[in-house]
Amino acid sequence: MAYPVLPSPDNFLAVALVINRSRDGPRFVFHYPPHVLPPQATAAARDGDDLDDLDEEDEALLHRVSHAVGLDASSSSPLKESELSQWNHDDHLITESGTQIVPWEHVAGFPTKDLENILTPARAYHKRLFQVSLDPLYCVSYPIHVPENGVWRKKSKKQQKHRDHDDSVPTDTDGGPARTSDKGPSDVDQPAVKTTEEAEDKKSSMTMFNLVFILNPKKNEVADLVDILYTHIIKKVNKAYKYCQQRSDFIWKESKKILALKDKGREDKRKMSQLWDEILSNSSLAASMQDIYDAISRNRIAAIQLETIEGVVTHSVQIPVPFHVPDLPQDGQGEEQLGLWLTTANSLQADESVEEPEYLDKTFALLLMAEEKKVINELLGPESDPTTQAMIEFVQQQASSILSPAQVRRFAEHFIFWRRAIAIPPLHGRDMYIVSPNCDLRRLPQAASQWARQFPLSPPLPNFLAELSVAPRPYKLHCPSKAHRPLYMAMLAWLMRGGWVTQLCTFAYVVVWPEIIYEVEYELEAEEIAREKAKAQNRGREEDQGHKHDDMLSPTTADNSGDTGGSGNNVLAAALSEGPLAGFAGSGFLSLTTDSTSASDLDSPAATLRDLSIAHSPILSRAQPASTPINEFLPTLTSPMSTTSLSTLILGT
Repeated sequence: MAYPVLPSPDNFLAVALVINRSRDGPRFVFHYPPHVLPPQATAAARDGDDLDDLDEEDEALLHRVSHAVGLDASSSSPLKESELSQWNHDDHLITESGTQIVPWEHVAGFPTKDLENILTPARAYHKRLFQVSLDPLYCVSYPIHVPENGVWRKKSKKQQKHRDHDDSVPTDTDGGPARTSDKGPSDVDQPAVKTTEEAEDKKSSMTMFNLVFILNPKKNEVADLVDILYTHIIKKVNKAYKYCQQRSDFIWKESKKILALKDKGREDKRKMSQLWDEILSNSSLAASMQDIYDAISRNRIAAIQLETIEGVVTHSVQIPVPFHVPDLPQDGQGEEQLGLWLTTANSLQADESVEEPEYLDKTFALLLMAEEKKVINELLGPESDPTTQAMIEFVQQQASSILSPAQVRRFAEHFIFWRRAIAIPPLHGRDMYIVSPNCDLRRLPQAASQWARQFPLSPPLPNFLAELSVAPRPYKLHCPSKAHRPLYMAMLAWLMRGGWVTQLCTFAYVVVWPEIIYEVEYELEAEEIAREKAKAQNRGREEDQGHKHDDMLSPTTADNSGDTGGSGNNVLAAALSEGPLAGFAGSGFLSLTTDSTSASDLDSPAATLRDLSIAHSPILSRAQPASTPINEFLPTLTSPMSTTSLSTLILGT
């Protein structure tokens, strides 16, 4: 996870609330911090420059401010630039003509009258990213408009069912007085309830609200900063405001209260700092905007509390950041990364078969970033639900028999997301730990005092860190005895929480020359070719053996309808299939008698003579039993015969 572009007081200037009303139009309700100077003036004040020594850009800026308040240079009593430069933006400024300049009516050099018209977009931007560039500023928001029926409040299903039932009751159409009947207390209160429902159904005068974040990012950080703020902060906070507005008309009531205090402060010419303190103490909406700016601009978790009629609504937002870095930041960059755990260990599963790529690896351990009691106190609330109770048991390490492995991983990811724990390889005494090169030595004095309070009998923190890095060795060798090992493991866990130490790992890089890779690939390919060739040869032998076996077991027959010796051949086949002649079934001499054209048999004169002799032997007849001994055929088969007798025999057939 790459380290994101985080908001800071340099690129995050202010947060403002703008509403739009059906009758009076848009109004700029509130902004925090109270004094939002233009970017150029802010940079000059941060650098310690004298505002009297103005360059061309500052003069142009002051000229824009003077025009913004409606004081033209051609007027009878123009506002001098020296007066603007000496204005502290806290008191009311009165010109020679009697014009009153109110400090809270200008934000970042722009009049709020202009900003409130720009920052109230049409319904087309409802619940969408709305971004306006006021060079060099960017205004980013998530506008929320009233529903189409003009009513913010949502009715519950029970109320809607009751309303439908009342509408379905028939009424008296005679026009006379209603019939009297005995009424209970509930019937007496019915008109008041109906009046309340009618008031709730009345269309709200506030048609939209918009919480705007005013940014001044660098040109190469605009897209990243806008995206991360919109995704994790702007959208979620506006949804929380919408939730409160729909149930108790919270935004509209708080806005009216803030606007009334501002109008009174304008009449009394109160200082802006005093007025803002009063608004923050009386309005939970304004206090939530303060919490959002103070926390998000310092990379912390913003916990807002909205005091509605139905109760306190709490919501927390933050920008998720990694708890470790794999490399050291470059010189002059990444100061916000100092103090993070430096490691290349990946606590997320790298298995491609896992559906969730950011699933916590089961081989890692969970290290709480605070004491167990503190984490449990944060989880405890007025109403304890089963999930909270399971989390408490999980923190107390008593959930092994209650929670499933999936629940344990889900709770671990929850604590990691809200910066209450980190995932690390399990701490072991045989591992080596050294001082982290990414540790923030600026916090060493404060950390040393905390170390002394928590481990009073241990060596001072600077001495212990020096001992770890002088000669790296297994951590258990730093323990005086086995009895001290639990204490020293607790000390190691404390150092890991603060990013003071990191595990020293050994990595081996194997470099293989291209020639070796070529030789190995060549040998593997040769082995594969030899293997395929051997398989082909074995397959050919098996096929040959199968053909020979089929020839021995299945004698070939042919159609002998036109041959006069057909009956003799059938008798011979029957005689060879059983008895002493069965061994000649696969010898191939029957092929000639069945008109076979085998080249190996036709080229053998002895085989031809033998087959013809058997076919014309008077001994082989139908009356002859098939079990006649082979010796009786031998004189006929082996009798000497000249070429003349052979030709005579052939012609006789």
